[in-house]
Amino acid sequence: MKIIVQKGDTLWHYSQLFEVPLVLIIDSNRQLNAENLQIGSTVKIPGYIQETYTIQSGDTFSSIAYQRNVSLQQLLFLNREFHPTNLKIGTSIKIPIRVTWRLVLDLQSYDYEKMMSDLRKLITVYPFLQRNSIGESVMNKPIPQVIIGSGMKKVHVNGSFHANEWLTTPLIMLFLNDYLLALTNQSNLRGINMFSLYTNTQMSLVPMVNPDGVNLVLNGAPQEEPYRSTVLELNEGSSNFSTWKANIRGVDLNNQFPARWEIEKERKPRQPAPRDYPGDNPLTEPEAIAMATLTRNSNFSRVLAFHSQGEEIYWGFEGLEPPESEVIVNEFSRVSGYAPIRYVDSYAGYKDWFIQDFRRPGFTIEVGKGANPLPMSQFGEIYNKNSGILLASLYM
Repeated sequence: MKIIVQKGDTLWHYSQLFEVPLVLIIDSNRQLNAENLQIGSTVKIPGYIQETYTIQSGDTFSSIAYQRNVSLQQLLFLNREFHPTNLKIGTSIKIPIRVTWRLVLDLQSYDYEKMMSDLRKLITVYPFLQRNSIGESVMNKPIPQVIIGSGMKKVHVNGSFHANEWLTTPLIMLFLNDYLLALTNQSNLRGINMFSLYTNTQMSLVPMVNPDGVNLVLNGAPQEEPYRSTVLELNEGSSNFSTWKANIRGVDLNNQFPARWEIEKERKPRQPAPRDYPGDNPLTEPEAIAMATLTRNSNFSRVLAFHSQGEEIYWGFEGLEPPESEVIVNEFSRVSGYAPIRYVDSYAGYKDWFIQDFRRPGFTIEVGKGANPLPMSQFGEIYNKNSGILLASLYM
């Protein structure tokens, strides 16, 4: 919701009137000088949308506020240009509506376009979110990063490294939505005060690392060449791509990182394939390069990579993980019921590389159980268990 600044307005006044923490208003208006608002400038109020209402016979501000279940003080403030006792029939006024519902709703077949649409909705209502592109996929789709929070500790979360594990993307997006709702309504999430987490921790989210692959699994072969011919050939002519893990060029993005990559190179497919091919060299694919560049430039305190399936959490690599990793993974296990596993015969993953190069906690969380892609019928249970992990990643 937007307000045009008038004489005497302050961000603090907006905060008190609309019951939104001042820091969220400041962070929603980074382009403004918070100490010296210019009359006529526009201020964004997070957590609200604005509707219009046409005055009818007998209407008063009090009756409208009662009928629409909104604050009379907010209604009067938003319509300061009107005389409160002389409303003219047919005049349009503005109604402030606090958002108390989820905006991320349609989780079925959650492809790149759905994610981008939901991100636009969230950023419109919650403009303190920061969004940028960390790079582009093979097919030139921007890969978005969303940042929430202003603390010194930096937690990174990503999903859909593997195309047929796309369920991890709506998991991240729904958690983000619930975080935002709790913040702007000054409520707790699973008993946790989200505002204290916002001020102490910065959270980086890359919900979909592999957009071309996710769209391939959910929507079938693209029309664009040479990608269409390539994926049909690698898939042996089949139009069913439900088991596809790789990017659109047939490279497994979570086998692309220089953490004993040569082991995977020797024992995995030697040519592009629907899964497991690690590439001719580490970090050849634009999606993997984007993730590596983001990580090198961001000073993350810890990283969480969401995959499926197995209900396990992998947390070690070659003995290079710091002691705090075990403390953190035990909390993750407590809140989710997932089994912590220190070492596994797998290399060249994003988590492995992060631990190796930065010597900080890194985790691969395998959500759900069964064959990928997991059915939506599991999503409720997956969300309940993993929202606990995501919360713990912020307060630990």
